[in-house]
Amino acid sequence: MPSSFAQNSSTALLRRGRQLEVATLSWNVLGVIVVAYAAVAARSVALAGFGVDSVIEIGASTVVLWELADVAQSRQDRALRLIAYSFVALSVYLAIQSTIVLVVGFRPHHSPLGIGWTAVTAFTMFALAAGKARTGRALQNSVLVAEGRVTMIDGILAGAVLLGLAVNASLGWWWADPLAGYVIVYYAVREARATLTH
Repeated sequence: MPSSFAQNSSTALLRRGRQLEVATLSWNVLGVIVVAYAAVAARSVALAGFGVDSVIEIGASTVVLWELADVAQSRQDRALRLIAYSFVALSVYLAIQSTIVLVVGFRPHHSPLGIGWTAVTAFTMFALAAGKARTGRALQNSVLVAEGRVTMIDGILAGAVLLGLAVNASLGWWWADPLAGYVIVYYAVREARATLTH
């Protein structure tokens, strides 16, 4: 009986983990479209970087769904490496892009759509990250826990981009936009290192 209960509990946790990943995946697919439009309209490097981060989050969620279908250790290790390499790619792209924007003094436009979307996204990602952390720990699944950190970073980045956009819109500090890009670089590098050394 205890064994049957444990199996049912594990099955329910796996189902919850998949549901959290599908919710994250769906949100980010929509987010890529919204953020791409807002980034082009506002000429915002921070929004463009956040869009790339959303694409990485889509990839990370896909990797976790793949991993949850088979919890073999070799698959978990590959999944963690893929997530880490995605963070490395994001940090390189944003470091170059933010530096170029600062050097040439490229000034983004205001983006009410970007402000609204990043505010809602921050709240949503924090809620999803908390659910993944709880579920991943209960399952003792390091990939789901790691991807929960990716989602938490997505929420932090949404907050950083929101701050940059709001400061630019209210005070005209155009350099706040690329500085928000550097915030993303910092967190991306930190998470890549943490995931690779897990």
